[in-house]
Amino acid sequence: MTHNDDSKLFDGMVIFTKVIECGSFSGAAIATGHSNSYISKTLNKLEARVGVRLLNRTTRSISLTPEGQVYYEQCQQLVFDAHDAVSLLKQSHIEPKGVLKVSCPTSLAENHLQGVVSEFMHQYPEVNLVLDLNDRHVDLVQDGFDLVIRATEQLAESSLVCRKIYSCKGYTVASHDYLKRFGRPKTIEQLKSHQCICYSNAKQANKWIYSQSNGTESQVEVKAKLLCNSASMELAMVLAGHGICRLPEFVMEQALKEEKLAILFSDYLSPIIDVYAIYPSRKHLSPKVRCFIDLLVEKMPKVSL
Repeated sequence: MTHNDDSKLFDGMVIFTKVIECGSFSGAAIATGHSNSYISKTLNKLEARVGVRLLNRTTRSISLTPEGQVYYEQCQQLVFDAHDAVSLLKQSHIEPKGVLKVSCPTSLAENHLQGVVSEFMHQYPEVNLVLDLNDRHVDLVQDGFDLVIRATEQLAESSLVCRKIYSCKGYTVASHDYLKRFGRPKTIEQLKSHQCICYSNAKQANKWIYSQSNGTESQVEVKAKLLCNSASMELAMVLAGHGICRLPEFVMEQALKEEKLAILFSDYLSPIIDVYAIYPSRKHLSPKVRCFIDLLVEKMPKVSL
């Protein structure tokens, strides 16, 4: 395909995806209100334009060629996005209303969500908010949430839709008092002889991984003096001098600014903690959810990593 064909770039995509969804030319014809011959001609033109065979055809069935499978996956998303764009236009004048149920980690909410919630309540008085501030890993669908905010180094694969709203670094930290009493570990191996505060919601709470700029990874198994499912409690115990901990920057921003904590192992790369807004589907996304996400993106701090 040449640049001269750009004006016809999307011609036939809707028909093509409808044929696959319906499993036949006749089914697509009924679904779109066209004739069988129109469907066939459109597919022939599409294949001629892209320069590859997209479908294997017999008198009884159709199937995608390998090239057709790749093309279909892309076309399906484009057609979906086009429908979504139209839906957005239709919903743009609808005032958000009803109940919005949101889950967010406690420490993230305490540090960054209060302003977002206050602004949202001012802008959208017809929405009643239900906020679940909890560090546990909730099930968005089963627990009945409209939106879940999740902070993680690596987001698990899921059929849910996610939008990144914030990123920050993670650090290994200790109070100056703790380091004065127990000494500053010079290598990550020395962590084994220190008191460590571990986050129980992590898959491997007592196995800490450190990465170097050359891509080399090292893992150390620490002893958990305290195993805790609350980042806020972890921070409180670190500040009280009870041990060494790994925490996202958003949990301890103020403590770092006030130099109450020392950052350890700065010769290793700092892990990046991404914060996502997660919701069930882009399709028919309600105005209340869309407006809350847009406000999150607007109000969350922009961090230079």
